[in-house]
Amino acid sequence: MATVETPRPPGEWVLLSYHLPREPSTPRISLWRRLKRLGVAQLSDGLVALPADARTTEQLEWVAEEVLEAGGTAGVWLARATTTAQEHTLAAGMAEARAAEYLELTTAASAASSVEDVARGRTFQRLRGQWREITRRDFFPPPERDEAWAALRVLGDVTEPADGRPTRGPGPDQPILASGRRR
Repeated sequence: MATVETPRPPGEWVLLSYHLPREPSTPRISLWRRLKRLGVAQLSDGLVALPADARTTEQLEWVAEEVLEAGGTAGVWLARATTTAQEHTLAAGMAEARAAEYLELTTAASAASSVEDVARGRTFQRLRGQWREITRRDFFPPPERDEAWAALRVLGDVTEPADGRPTRGPGPDQPILASGRRR
């Protein structure tokens, strides 16, 4: 008897709806930077989404608290896309944003391979930190992730550690722990 494959239901997303007063602008700028660091998908003005899990839900709950403290309104919601096409579009947009970040990192790592040792070491440390930041918000890894990791490894291989610590950071396949570290 042949089994019929049922389509996978769309995944759950955590949404943040918010509104902040126009003045003062500092909380709006702070919020924008925080949401960018989290890697949210902007659904519309004042509505962002992340794939739902305990970490992303907590992060958006914290952001909502900050919005309320700044005199705005905010709510955190759990939702599902009504079609897999909607979910794929959302995921593709998030992957595209991360791909651009990985491409920047790849370009910077390749360019740094030809600079002097001290500058190369500092650049490697900075780029390794950027790698960690990007992977924290990379929910749908694009192919550019592997290219960025390869460029970073090459840079690490030609970089003398100034402080005696290993130059290689966590690999792309190691899971990120809640602390932001990889196993």
